[in-house]
Amino acid sequence: MPELPYAPEALAPKMSKETFDYHYGKHLQTYVNNLNNLIAGTPYEWMPLDETVRKADGDIFHNAAQAWNHTFFFRMLTPAQQPMPAKLAAKLTEAFGSVEAFKEQFTKAAVGLFGSGWAWLAMDKAGKLSIVAKPNAGNPMTDGLRPVMTVDVWEHAYYIDYRNRRPDFLAAARPEVAIPLYERFVELCREKGFPTETGEFGAYMQVDSLNYGPLTIILDTDTL
Repeated sequence: MPELPYAPEALAPKMSKETFDYHYGKHLQTYVNNLNNLIAGTPYEWMPLDETVRKADGDIFHNAAQAWNHTFFFRMLTPAQQPMPAKLAAKLTEAFGSVEAFKEQFTKAAVGLFGSGWAWLAMDKAGKLSIVAKPNAGNPMTDGLRPVMTVDVWEHAYYIDYRNRRPDFLAAARPEVAIPLYERFVELCREKGFPTETGEFGAYMQVDSLNYGPLTIILDTDTL
């Protein structure tokens, strides 16, 4: 299981320890266990998780994507609120008109997603940002986009704390709670001593109980 960069009670009262015990400790663990069982003896057994998400379908895709999505989501949350970097604020303003407009559009996309799924801030190869709502285990990597930020809108993410009040959860979990990933992953790479190559920081979050290579999340610091 990927290690949380904070204590499970650290985000209370916005997200309670009980929510983390179930969401992180049970739901994510189930996806990891299911995936390990499904990929044994297949070409996916030693494939990096992000590549599996891009290439697999059916149950392997569903469990691989949910393992990737949840790890990404949990690692972007923080109990220590940080100011948004000026570079990121400028990119959001360029794409959405203002930072506040981005927050409103992102929240609207997440609240309006029917059923279960994920709302994403994603970036294309030209560096353009967009908001993408994906049902179920959907991930923008399957569309050739790079994830920048996400929020989980499966009910298990918020039902303990907010019951069926998804808008209230979104008010707590949208960007005010998250360190912008641009800054967070630069910090992680420096902590772990990862080198930079071609303007990119590769932040490798090892999913210890998986039998293959690390989950790879890359942010292009030049583009963003």
